[in-house]
Amino acid sequence: MSIRTSLSLKIKTFISVTFLLLAATIILAACGSSSSGTATASSSATAGHPGSGFAGGHGSGGGSNARSGPASGGSSGTVSNVSTSSFTISTSAGQKVTVNEASSTTYQKGTSSTSASAITTGESVLVLGMTNGTTITATQVIVQPTGSGSATSSTAGVIPFQRGAPTTSKQVGQIPANYTEGSGTIVSGTTANKATEAALAAYPGGVVDRVVQLSNGEYEAHNIGINWPHHVFVSQDFKVIGAN
Repeated sequence: MSIRTSLSLKIKTFISVTFLLLAATIILAACGSSSSGTATASSSATAGHPGSGFAGGHGSGGGSNARSGPASGGSSGTVSNVSTSSFTISTSAGQKVTVNEASSTTYQKGTSSTSASAITTGESVLVLGMTNGTTITATQVIVQPTGSGSATSSTAGVIPFQRGAPTTSKQVGQIPANYTEGSGTIVSGTTANKATEAALAAYPGGVVDRVVQLSNGEYEAHNIGINWPHHVFVSQDFKVIGAN
């Protein structure tokens, strides 16, 4: 083999190896860029879709009153349909609420105990129990006498829910000092029932889906199914003091 031929082969080999190294470098760089872009996009998508709060509520907020399941509350309205183990009420603001009855559900008419047979179409009732959206598993159902003294939603200034309508921002009465939405501790039992009953007597039409005790000892009844009020504030002796 001549010197010229040997030199030509060496040059060709060098060029081939150099080309392969450059190609490998370009491929590795492209893969790294693609992985980085995918990770960034995934991170952005996660950041853009944070976990949502309680469905159907307004400003469910975080903090200790954020809930992951049913809580004590209630609603009031007129019985519109009755079946074997449940009934439906229509609130004064037009909200439909399903009430599930259980063997432990108690019934009251005025101040006297009664039975499930007292729940008939057209009766005005107050329902207390475990709420999950617009469904309540009743612990107590109170048949309310005609003209029992509760305000109507219109005279109380309650604004019914209307899809697409902006949320009403209004404040009446006394809002506890240092109150922040999402603060407080969820309460249950008799305490929740008394606060719920007071809130619904003053501002009927919605569904109280939880009651929280605030740091000053007062209570907030969280209202859904209406555009206003979303928060009804109740004193330690269960008198409504304000709303927003």
